Amino acid sequence: MKTVTPAISIALLLASCATPTVYQAAQGPAAVGYSEVRIEPDRYRVTFHGGGGAPAAQVADYVLFRAAQIALRDGYDWFRITDRMGERGPSGYGSGLSVGAGGGSFGRGGGVGLGFGASFPLGGGPAITRSIEILLGKGPTPPGVDAYDARAVIKEIGPRAHP
Repeated sequence: MKTVTPAISIALLLASCATPTVYQAAQGPAAVGYSEVRIEPDRYRVTFHGGGGAPAAQVADYVLFRAAQIALRDGYDWFRITDRMGERGPSGYGSGLSVGAGGGSFGRGGGVGLGFGASFPLGGGPAITRSIEILLGKGPTPPGVDAYDARAVIKEIGPRAHP
């Protein structure tokens, strides 16, 4: 019978703590998923929190997808991004090597100790949050790189958001 060492057990447990990123409503302020705040009747702040190690492109797609859903839900055709915010959260991501030494004496005896330690990233990387402020509009999508046709965004990103 094979046994699993305590170090391997701990490593497997920590690796399983990574939060997967799925397209869903966030169930709390720091939970994975989307949320929105209505600022004015035609203006929202839309946020998507990705899980640890989520690709930045996936989080960016999901916040755009939610913005498009809001536009169509509220009877609008397009949205324009008026502000963008993003951040990487703490994750303990990184690796390191440490060396320690110590000594002591006890009466006639003494001793010296030397220790080595290593750490490796197990959480998959930092959590990423993207927030955009959007202005909603009706009719033809205005020109510009920050204006999006809501139906086109749903068509393009929808299959990735709901595999």
